[in-house]
Amino acid sequence: MDTRASDRRGFFRESFDRLLREVTVRTEQRVAPRRYFRPPGAAAELAFLASCTRCGDCIDVCPVHAIIKAPPSAGLAAGTPMIDPAIQACVVCADMPCAQACETGALVPPPDGWGSVHLGTLELDPERCITFHGVPCGVCARACPVGERALALDGAGHPVLKPEGCVGCGVCVTACVTSPSSLRLSLLT
Repeated sequence: MDTRASDRRGFFRESFDRLLREVTVRTEQRVAPRRYFRPPGAAAELAFLASCTRCGDCIDVCPVHAIIKAPPSAGLAAGTPMIDPAIQACVVCADMPCAQACETGALVPPPDGWGSVHLGTLELDPERCITFHGVPCGVCARACPVGERALALDGAGHPVLKPEGCVGCGVCVTACVTSPSSLRLSLLT
């Protein structure tokens, strides 16, 4: 076989595979965009929607009642479990009872625990945070269930976000003393 011909086939196969993956991702994002914070261990949105039976088992076992059902206006996601950090943040339970209760695979406890869970992305608004205006605080850092791996205070007492350790639970957002909160949680894209 001609080496150039096999290289060409490999190039086209690889290019086609890459294109197919991109089309799949974009289609999933259009069909089932992620609009809600999901409980820990949630599958990718389309797989989550396909496997979740809306049984409510994860809702029933959440010790802080952070998991609620998506509203009827949520379309395909109606009735699926979600977390609204503005109402009640996830508190990072060590044993993830919500994922343990799921029998369908919509929620699966990650093998390394919270190490690979990221519910959202945290942002700090220094203009709003009172520590940047000379007022000592630190409530957010003390409230963080992950601890200094996710949110610490620097020498001046200002919050320092550590994205690699933050799970995006939202506890610090609801604990913040400013109104609106100096911390904002965004959905992962």
